[in-house]
Amino acid sequence: MDWKSDVPRWRQVYEVLEERITDGTYPPGSQLPGVVALHAEFGIAQMTARRVLSELRQAGLAQMQVGVGTFVTDLPKP
Repeated sequence: MDWKSDVPRWRQVYEVLEERITDGTYPPGSQLPGVVALHAEFGIAQMTARRVLSELRQAGLAQMQVGVGTFVTDLPKP
């Protein structure tokens, strides 16, 4: 996390998680860290963590299961 960067914090965390999804660290079907875990790992506000998860869902990389968590979707084959 580069606190002095012009890139918004949510975007920096988004890019880290996107990389972890595409490199297989978080394979399809696996649960992503929740808001509290993202807050602890990256030192971001919980509202920022919620935005990161929302942006991942909007990009089609994740889906939320209410009351359970956010999970990686099946990625299209290149």
